[in-house]
Amino acid sequence: MSGFLKRIVAFVLCAVLAGPVLSQDLGALARFEAGNVRDRWGATELRLEISQGVPWRVFTLTNPNRLVMDFREVQWGEVDPNSLNASDRISAVRMGAYRPGWSRLVADLAEPMSVQTAELATDPSDGGATITVRLQRTDQADFDLTAGAPRDPHWDLPAPALVDTMPPRDPNRVRIVLDPGHGGIDPGAERDGITEANLMLTFGRELQDVLRRAGGFDVILTRDGDYFVSLEARVAAARDAGADLFISLHADALAEGEARGAAVYVLSDDASDAASAALAERHNRDDLLAGLDLSQSDDRVANVLMSLARLDNAPRSEALAKHMLEGIRNAVGRVHKRPLRSAGFSVLKAADIPSVLLEVGFLSTEEDLKNLSDPIWRQGMAAGIRDGIIAWRDEDRALAPLRRN
Repeated sequence: MSGFLKRIVAFVLCAVLAGPVLSQDLGALARFEAGNVRDRWGATELRLEISQGVPWRVFTLTNPNRLVMDFREVQWGEVDPNSLNASDRISAVRMGAYRPGWSRLVADLAEPMSVQTAELATDPSDGGATITVRLQRTDQADFDLTAGAPRDPHWDLPAPALVDTMPPRDPNRVRIVLDPGHGGIDPGAERDGITEANLMLTFGRELQDVLRRAGGFDVILTRDGDYFVSLEARVAAARDAGADLFISLHADALAEGEARGAAVYVLSDDASDAASAALAERHNRDDLLAGLDLSQSDDRVANVLMSLARLDNAPRSEALAKHMLEGIRNAVGRVHKRPLRSAGFSVLKAADIPSVLLEVGFLSTEEDLKNLSDPIWRQGMAAGIRDGIIAWRDEDRALAPLRRN
């Protein structure tokens, strides 16, 4: 990262931490009140009005080119990001919770632009604050040189402490990690005011309760609120928890055609069909849309070693998928016409944990939307998943002596 951009990051932090904001009561979260993005005087200006000053930072990322702004923390409310954008040089704006205590705004850049100025000004009369970021055109080579997520000890969270947050393992219990898809800045599919992120969080909590009451299961959620969790962090959470199973929960919407009923996906480099390939590509792009820098995440040697490890684990994942589908079919009476599918979902790439992705239904289909919105139907779906997991557990234990170490 260039010295100029580092100075911008330092400036926006110092402007908040050293200014009159310190005299305010920061117990409540800052609220977004107004804003706009527009082209003026040969530059592009992004302006946000919030109820109080907060620590914040701004930086750019490549592939695709985007501007990222982090805040601690802003409540966005019901604002439609598209209503703010009047710029021809910014193609889309997204905002939302990023992780607990943090908010994020991401602007997709239609052309390379660098940060010219970034400032926060407070109003002494009411404590409100205005953040203004001005962008100027640049070429791609210069943009690439200055892009990158900054690392600053005054901003970034410290490395997680090594603490034992899980109870000692009972070999007779199965530890399951449920992964409600999307969240925060990434709402997932949306229809009639319903978002996939909120719906799957609700269903994840309901399924967690059903499995716990069944006995013999310890159940953990990758997120228990409306915030973003990266694909890598979801897999890491399962591994850190010592999970025996990983189940990612989704309810997508199709742009073309119609699909209804539950489907279960297992990992494969070769997708079972074009729709599965497109779905995996969209899911795997979520991290980019949320403004993550994935440029350093490709370790080819590690990927080869993990692929070898998955050869032993893949049959267990497929067996889990089949038992879950049977349980769902018995409980709610219908699954997708092609319910067992495969694709290259990054969230399923834990080499040592049987992992599946469950499409509980499709928000784009009227019947599925009605079912997904019905708590009684969701209880039946949860019961079917529970029955499938129990059947898989019993079979897996019986086959365990036959598997090679």
